[in-house]
Amino acid sequence: MTVIASDRIRPGLPEKLTITLWDFSWYVRTGPGEPFADLDRAFTDAVHRGYNTIRICAMPLLLFRSGLATEHFRLEPLGGGTPGSGGVGRRTRWYDVAQPTVINAREQLLELFRAARRHDCFVIISSWEYQQSPAFAAEPGWHEALQAIDPEQRPDALADAQADLIDLLIAEGLDDRIAFTELHNEVVTGHLTADLEHRRGPEALIGLKPRLTAAIDRFHDRHPTQPCTVNYAGVPTGAMRGIPDNVDVLVCHPYVYGVLDDLIDTFGIRRPVADFDPAGVAELLQPQAPPFDSWRPAGVDHWKENASIVNRVEMYVHDWCDAEAFDRWLYDHYQVHRIAMRQRLSEWIEVAADWAVGHDVPLVFGEGWVGYTPADGRFEEGPVGAEFCRLAMAESARVGAWGSIVCSNAAPQHAMWADIELQQQCNAIFASVHP
Repeated sequence: MTVIASDRIRPGLPEKLTITLWDFSWYVRTGPGEPFADLDRAFTDAVHRGYNTIRICAMPLLLFRSGLATEHFRLEPLGGGTPGSGGVGRRTRWYDVAQPTVINAREQLLELFRAARRHDCFVIISSWEYQQSPAFAAEPGWHEALQAIDPEQRPDALADAQADLIDLLIAEGLDDRIAFTELHNEVVTGHLTADLEHRRGPEALIGLKPRLTAAIDRFHDRHPTQPCTVNYAGVPTGAMRGIPDNVDVLVCHPYVYGVLDDLIDTFGIRRPVADFDPAGVAELLQPQAPPFDSWRPAGVDHWKENASIVNRVEMYVHDWCDAEAFDRWLYDHYQVHRIAMRQRLSEWIEVAADWAVGHDVPLVFGEGWVGYTPADGRFEEGPVGAEFCRLAMAESARVGAWGSIVCSNAAPQHAMWADIELQQQCNAIFASVHP
């Protein structure tokens, strides 16, 4: 099955995109000793591991629709160093920012693209602004500006902001580094769909389709030759008809969960605070873990909690878990889920490929494969998770995907970055296999 639609891929782009997920970390983690303090070093390390593409939050709404001054924009850890914050997020993946930093947001973005050119890499432009990017700002203005946009108008606002960003890159002569543009990350997960929260699953996706379709057309009115799309958590197998027919690339994030879902359900770590039983999760926690009620991040402003999609219960468990106990539980229960997880991965990849073939668009897997684990957890890097990385890259190649990812955790802000051999091996599997 060949999925790559060459007429949608601009000349000069790689035949295969080997993607590393730098998300919003590439600017919130630029403080001293942080993984993106030296962009050239980050790109050098990425190329050494076999990557040619990074996927980022380009903060388009902050730059072009917030009305905020961004020349000296202050960013900080989630707790912000406030007394009583207790280092909130310190062991929660993607939230374990260690140092505050100040950026010139526009120049930071341009320097990223210049560095991409120096290292012959490409950039997938996206936004996490309705999920968590503004939670790392020192002040609430970014979050408040986004929330002030009517939910029905948010896709259009993103289309305009992303188009403004493309204008900037063209003016700076850096637009050749663009692989394609996503209006937003995982469009049915987060505040982008605030007025559709009464709907669930397929209904929300289908309800959002007209807005996304119109927003992609709006972007194309200004940049008809720039590929534009949106993306989805998982593969929306029950509602593929909800994907806009005018996307230029199909982008899905097949997190198979399986045994991780079992753990989440068993310990209730995604339940509302009112339904959470702290005693029931004790076996996963470090002995020195504070009581949940007293941990409630008193040092984290309420707006920061609202700006994030990770709930308080899950962050508490991830911050204070015994990572070995967490991983051990997954290994102890994995055998029950092994076959189903592998089947789900293969089936989701097949379904995504079939939709892409039917709509004559290239297919990209921008995130995946097992799921969201604590920052100190190593299940995804261990023998089970690593085998899913190899399997997923082989399956991505088999169906003719244009782009794929070793794993969402294979990036400078995660421990998996140290496993150079696995990343080189997986990128070679994907890049060297032709359907």
